[in-house]
Amino acid sequence: MVLAWATSFLAIAAAASPSRSVAITFDDLPAAGPRNPDEDRALTTADIRDINTSILTTLRAHHVPAIGFVNERGVSAYPDGTARREILEQWIAAGMELGNHTYSHADFNTLSIEQFRAEVERGEASIAPLLSRAGKKLSYFRFPMNHTGDTAAKRDAAAQYLSGRGYEIATCTIDTEDFAFERAFRAMLSKGETMAVQRLRKEYLRYTAEEIDYYADLHRQLFGRETAHVLILHVNRINAELLDAVLKMFEDRGYRFVTIAEAQNDAAFRTAESVTKSGPMWGYRWARALGAKIDGNKESEPPEWVLRYTTVSPAQ
Repeated sequence: MVLAWATSFLAIAAAASPSRSVAITFDDLPAAGPRNPDEDRALTTADIRDINTSILTTLRAHHVPAIGFVNERGVSAYPDGTARREILEQWIAAGMELGNHTYSHADFNTLSIEQFRAEVERGEASIAPLLSRAGKKLSYFRFPMNHTGDTAAKRDAAAQYLSGRGYEIATCTIDTEDFAFERAFRAMLSKGETMAVQRLRKEYLRYTAEEIDYYADLHRQLFGRETAHVLILHVNRINAELLDAVLKMFEDRGYRFVTIAEAQNDAAFRTAESVTKSGPMWGYRWARALGAKIDGNKESEPPEWVLRYTTVSPAQ
């Protein structure tokens, strides 16, 4: 009787606490900067290596199988391209994946299909050989700014081309707007604003927690259940400092860290994607395709005191 009760209790508990999973992804390797994919000019390649090393150390500590999306211009357009390529090798050596984020972080909305193909193929220059030597395959592509095609014809042409080249499109479903916080972080550090930096760290973590919960709820509204998620972050200094706390937020909420392949295997990710000129998270795209009424105004934005440090550029 006791065994039967315990079994029943565990079954109820499992039903009440559905499995949660999230894939952690990073854009703009080797480092995000004011003019993607350029680094902050105040940073040396050694600084960039330290940022990546810190992120990778934290990922390994939490047993996270992450993927980093590379802008080739941030590697080969610099005299120390070999050293920058070694930073990408760090990711592979740590057991992480690498994906293609185009050569120059070009906006697909402004490109022809022919120009887009050139960006994709030039973007493979470093990562394809590195992955091949490690016995791995280059499998994922992420559109800069998540601009997947501003017309149905462009979207479909790009999707067909990428599929033929062996790519799966990398989605993202949770956005922390870390690039906006990074800009403020950079400005505060340069001005020596110690108190402002401390306040910013707390606000970034508060906002990130809010966004995690917001998008989890949005997906429950759309699909009536928990779904897998894909978090988009950038390789920058604020994440080098605070990634441990961000990952703990997911752990505290019962999330498992999974590969992008496992996350996108969730049936929700087979929902049709609506055409959009902007780059919203996929939950919004799916809502539009499903005809679901979602009030995007309920999603908060980073506070004005953060945004006023710098003007958000469309290049991010």
